[in-house]
Amino acid sequence: MKRLVLICLLPAAALLSVTGCSSKPKPTPFIATEVEENFKQRWIAKRMADLQATKQAADANEARRVATGEFRQKFASTSVVQQQADADAAAATTNGNATP
Repeated sequence: MKRLVLICLLPAAALLSVTGCSSKPKPTPFIATEVEENFKQRWIAKRMADLQATKQAADANEARRVATGEFRQKFASTSVVQQQADADAAAATTNGNATP
């Protein structure tokens, strides 16, 4: 009888000890921001290449400026653009360039 109880309890104890732990790393809470930032960098790089290939931009600096502006207009709802707009507004306020 004692053996039967031990045989039943051993798998239950092993199951409880295994289900509580996981060796997977927990995802960071900022994964969406990382994905958006990665997307922004790739989109701007591709758009810069397109602008330079079609001769719509004189140099790389102008291509980056145009591509960044287009990204801000096209993807204004992303948190990356909103964070950049907040940072720009804070910098303008600090420099005394705030508009009333």
